[in-house]
Amino acid sequence: MNLTQSLTGHLLVAMPGIDDPRFEHAVILICAHGPDHAMGLRLDRPAPGVDLKTVLDKLDAPAPEDSHGRPVLMGGPVERERGFVLHTDDWMTGDDSLPFGEGLAMTGTREALAAMTDKMSGPRRSALLLGYAGWGEGQLEDELAGNVWLTAEADLDLIFDGDHETKWTRALAQLGVNAAMLSAHGGTA
Repeated sequence: MNLTQSLTGHLLVAMPGIDDPRFEHAVILICAHGPDHAMGLRLDRPAPGVDLKTVLDKLDAPAPEDSHGRPVLMGGPVERERGFVLHTDDWMTGDDSLPFGEGLAMTGTREALAAMTDKMSGPRRSALLLGYAGWGEGQLEDELAGNVWLTAEADLDLIFDGDHETKWTRALAQLGVNAAMLSAHGGTA
């Protein structure tokens, strides 16, 4: 991919040997990418001991039974106390929802949390994430040039499925890459 193109709506897949252990085996959906910044949500790391019911109870919001056991994901190391609802764009709430990519949106309101549990009028697919991954001007481009990340087209099934344990391997497989064949040591030709 041309490094001057926006990666909004694409996936970043961490290469083995990434220098930051917070991103080892990470699959990150890029929600915004411009010349001066990038922002994404990690899709493969459930928050230990936290489910959607726990969050709803803490906010004194209605918590339907099916919210019990529904994972909350660690979206990244920045502002980990801040929640984002990643969802399909069949549900939006005015200026509070940020549409991006093909059929995706992100909303950070209590209304979005309530919509996650509303099977009739809420989004078809959704996930709650705490925190985000952020990059300053040129930082993501430098990491891409240094072979820290592979880029992939977003896939709604991969984004929203609950098999977090194999998400990284499956993201690589979609690129035709066998995880076992990757080296933890990068280089340039």
